[in-house]
Amino acid sequence: MEENVERITIAEQAFDRIVAAHEQLNEALDAFDDVLDDLGLFSDYYGSPEWFDDHEADEKGELPESLKRGVLSEDAPYDALIELRSTALRMLEIATDTLYIV
Repeated sequence: MEENVERITIAEQAFDRIVAAHEQLNEALDAFDDVLDDLGLFSDYYGSPEWFDDHEADEKGELPESLKRGVLSEDAPYDALIELRSTALRMLEIATDTLYIV
């Protein structure tokens, strides 16, 4: 009987962690799904002729000082896109592992 209780307790704790993590994951996926259009817009803009025009205007000091323009830096947007790609690949790997387990 003690074995049963211990086994059930361990499985129950694992189940609780799975349910909580799954809920958090779904919330995060919903939030990310909501910005996919933004990702497409940004991905199309970064490195486009318009981006180069805007970057040049910034370099010449033609843009307002108060304008937030992190998208015109060369490293931050590139790094963000690479990180997003890495995260997408990680999600695929985790999804594959999950499907293998269940």
